[in-house]
Amino acid sequence: MKKIGRGFTLIELMIVVAIIAFLSVIAVPNFFKFLAKAKRSEAYMNLSSLYTAQKVYWAEHGEYSSKLSGEGGIGWKPDGYKGGGASERFYYTYGFGQGSEGKNFFTGKLNTSNSYMTMTKADKEGFVIAAVGDIDGDGKPDILTIDQNNTIEIFQDDLT
Repeated sequence: MKKIGRGFTLIELMIVVAIIAFLSVIAVPNFFKFLAKAKRSEAYMNLSSLYTAQKVYWAEHGEYSSKLSGEGGIGWKPDGYKGGGASERFYYTYGFGQGSEGKNFFTGKLNTSNSYMTMTKADKEGFVIAAVGDIDGDGKPDILTIDQNNTIEIFQDDLT
């Protein structure tokens, strides 16, 4: 009798599956960390935009404003803003801890409360604006701030 071909043994297939599983265990956490860093880059971009809008407002009025949009506001809102929450295209919540949605803060897709923005302020001397977002879903939000000196500070790091 003549052998036609040789296939893989069960042991060989199990070894290949184990190698793939091991590589997946290594790759998946790195992938999620990469996604979280991409979300944070959105916050850096929007905080820089808020800084510029505040500086323009100060040049015109001689003070900084805690209103981002509407009368007396700096004329800033996230691109494509639809009223806040899960339907938004941006992730973080931006603005100030006091006030109302759509005027003093904008809630992003992650639905992080503006109550984490207790360090924010705006007056004649300066401002501190925050971006908050629970980017990894652990209940501890990422909190970034920018001030009148264009200093971005990671107030609470959700990536660690």
